[in-house]
Amino acid sequence: MGSTLLVAASVLLLTGCGPTGADPAPSASDPAQSGSPAASDPAASPEPTETVEPPTPFEIACDALVTPDQLYAFNPNVGAAPDYTPQASTVVTLTTDAAGTACGYLNQTSGDLIEVAVATPSETALETYMNDAAASSTAVPTYGTPPEVTGFFKHSGSHGQVQVFTGGYWVVVDSTEFFEPGDAQRLVDDVLANLPAS
Repeated sequence: MGSTLLVAASVLLLTGCGPTGADPAPSASDPAQSGSPAASDPAASPEPTETVEPPTPFEIACDALVTPDQLYAFNPNVGAAPDYTPQASTVVTLTTDAAGTACGYLNQTSGDLIEVAVATPSETALETYMNDAAASSTAVPTYGTPPEVTGFFKHSGSHGQVQVFTGGYWVVVDSTEFFEPGDAQRLVDDVLANLPAS
């Protein structure tokens, strides 16, 4: 009987040393049980972000984009615009975001500005610009045959604007002189013919 009491006393002594009730709450310093992953856990590293492909800068002289003879044939009153800076928002986007070149031509009689701009954006950006043009403009089959040449025209406020996508190029022609797609046709044809093969 003495040994039974000794065993019972030992059991009571041991149960008094351990925690009673539910399991203990995990400590904040225990990475295996804390709610946040440990610093060495590979799942804790940030997800890689998709890299945006930069545009290839496109440069061309304005008298090569539209030659003086082509400009004269389009309208004898139109010549190079001195101190030209991009005006139309699409032309500004083309030159800044897509690293393109913009040229200004001035009607010496009316004072109307004609803007012609070209860029070679990345393939993803080119598709985005083309989708934007399709959503806000009317397709113009006379500018070329899709998918080799896809052209659009819109008249907004006092401006008419052409956007053409071909061979990796994004071309914008904008002016208050354009009321309908045909008004810019000759100029668009000349610009497309003058672009280097891509």
